[in-house]
Amino acid sequence: MPGPAMIAPLAAMLIAVAPPAPPPAPMTPATTTYVLAGKAAPGTVAVAPDMMFSTAAGHGYEPGGPGLFSVAVPPGNYGVTLTLGDPARAAVTTVKAESRRLMLDRVATARGRTVTRSFVVNVRTPALPPPPANAPGGSAVRLNDREQGSRNWDDRLTLELLGTPAVARIQVAPVTVPTVFLAGDSTVTDQPSEPAASWGQMLPALFDEGVAVANHAESGETLKSFITELRLDRILAEIRPGDWLFVQFGHNDQKAQWPQTHAPAATTYRDYLRVYAAEARRRGATPVFVTSPERRSFEPDGRIKPTLADYADAVRAVGRELDLPVIDLNRATIAFYEALGPARAPLAFNDGGRDATHHNGYGADQIARMVAAGIRTSGLPLARHLIAGRPYDPAHPDAPESFTVPASAARSDLRPRGN
Repeated sequence: MPGPAMIAPLAAMLIAVAPPAPPPAPMTPATTTYVLAGKAAPGTVAVAPDMMFSTAAGHGYEPGGPGLFSVAVPPGNYGVTLTLGDPARAAVTTVKAESRRLMLDRVATARGRTVTRSFVVNVRTPALPPPPANAPGGSAVRLNDREQGSRNWDDRLTLELLGTPAVARIQVAPVTVPTVFLAGDSTVTDQPSEPAASWGQMLPALFDEGVAVANHAESGETLKSFITELRLDRILAEIRPGDWLFVQFGHNDQKAQWPQTHAPAATTYRDYLRVYAAEARRRGATPVFVTSPERRSFEPDGRIKPTLADYADAVRAVGRELDLPVIDLNRATIAFYEALGPARAPLAFNDGGRDATHHNGYGADQIARMVAAGIRTSGLPLARHLIAGRPYDPAHPDAPESFTVPASAARSDLRPRGN
């Protein structure tokens, strides 16, 4: 097994990126307030209910479902402050951003009362700084067919207003805050369509407005393909001191039938983990390893049959070796499924439970809470940005019937890539 001395040469061979980015330039104030209901004051922008998005206007409603509102912005982190409430009715507003990232969960307002809520949305495009002449690399992430035209990769910030929404004003401004970058596979990514969901798209609702979540995970990815498709390059071009890189792979790395990206748990998989950690630390960011959620495969005695144990062991071992935090979703999800039992555990999964790998909204929500609990118990400074809530124990999960986050308009019967 290659030792630490080999990490830097291995990273240099695998990753064609520019040197660490310089500190970010100060943001130019560009706060804009969009008035969706009520009178628009001077200096604000009135938005008619039937105003469709146009490049010329730079804002408006999108086709594809009610309540999809977009603002054209350059890549970056944006503070969004909503004024919620209606003078004539009570309302309950849920807000998702980009490809169904949950930002606000069921905010209730009484008739005639208003409240404000704030969060941060990360916006990105596939573009990369072009490599110098004769240098390896590329000028854009190599997106797959599913990602073409995705709201996660376009040049606008999109909000989906759900429930019985009452959004009077939307204020958008660039902000400089620590960013949590997520690198992973289909169990992490922002699934674009109902009923599939992953923990990475539920995580933003658990943080306050002092941190951004940039979910770069994608279905079917491995530690190696994430590099060769320039997805890690895209993160490394942006990551700064004080940021975080959460890394969770394993489901697809273990597939010997995918020879170009197969990484045995005892050898190559560990080497790639070291590369991710080294590149994050080189830029002053903190790497955090996450073990893969287990598949739902029950033994006759009602216990889960492990399918990823050797990969989870490898993550724990490299985490100890490099002295970095490990959030153990493998053990936590086993406890979660066994607590629900064989009859009810399918209620946490995609495709009516016929999919035993990918989760639905309820399952993704519970796993995001496991991640938040891991952040707290690991003593990470990031924990101060978590919204206060009761302690979460996967052996005593919330009931599936308690999950009432409204579904998004986008729906698909296609299963995510990977299994």
